[in-house]
Amino acid sequence: MRKLITILIGCSLTLAVSVQAAKPEGSNKKAAQSSKPKNAQKQQAAPKQQQLKAPKAQVQKVRSERANKPVKNNASPKISKKQIEQTPEISNAARPAESNKKQKDQLKTSKQEQKLQSANQPQLQTGNQQLKKTRLSKESVAKIQAQHRNFQAKPNTAIASAQFNPNYRIEAAQNWNGTQYNAFRTYQPQWHDQGWWRSRYTTVSLIGGGWYFWDGGYWYPAWGYDEAASYYPYDGPIYSGPSARPFDQVVADVQAALQEQGYYRGEVDGLLGPLTRQALAEYQQAAGLYTTQTIDQPTLESLGLAG
Repeated sequence: MRKLITILIGCSLTLAVSVQAAKPEGSNKKAAQSSKPKNAQKQQAAPKQQQLKAPKAQVQKVRSERANKPVKNNASPKISKKQIEQTPEISNAARPAESNKKQKDQLKTSKQEQKLQSANQPQLQTGNQQLKKTRLSKESVAKIQAQHRNFQAKPNTAIASAQFNPNYRIEAAQNWNGTQYNAFRTYQPQWHDQGWWRSRYTTVSLIGGGWYFWDGGYWYPAWGYDEAASYYPYDGPIYSGPSARPFDQVVADVQAALQEQGYYRGEVDGLLGPLTRQALAEYQQAAGLYTTQTIDQPTLESLGLAG
């Protein structure tokens, strides 16, 4: 019995050893089988990674080529004015360029104006210097006034008379600043009979073919005083000074003085006609006075004939 038990134990031990020896082979097979798919996956994944890496390299190459490629003058597509107006984004982007262009044009215009002013300035200075050189002496002024002390002007058919116009105003007089020009700014022709004029003004005289009244240093046409004697070469005030010296004598003095200075080339007739007004305008411009084209206080004082 003991022998039988011993044999059975030995057989079981032998069987167990054989089973354990068979297990490694199965596990090795499983390990081999499991390792094959992993290597296969790695081998299959390798091409995919290479395929992915290749496009990235190409992208980097294209980017580098674009970065290194020169841009021709930063040129942008031409856009018409109509497209700019219709497209707000383009219009807003284009406005700064337009404003810069306008600023450049304005700067260019201002520079041109400055050049013109600088070019004209020497001529003005030359005119003032010439005026100082040809200014009449006191002796010449006294001689001129003595020559015309009893001068009397006569109507000239070559110089047309002004016609009465109640709405007439002296042109540009509103731009003449100073109390010396109040008479010109406020002048308005009036038509009245002799009684009206005599009742309001103490000095009413017939001068150069027309009736005038004297007020505050100026002679004014007395329109309507006498229709038979209404010859007025100039419709407006004529300054004579603090005394009521007949203005035709004052006009004759001015004409003679302007003749000696080269401004007046006409006849000394005591009438404030077109040639005399033109000579006065040239003198006033050279003297830096308002171009009134008539005899006013600043002009008479500048000529030295106000006394």
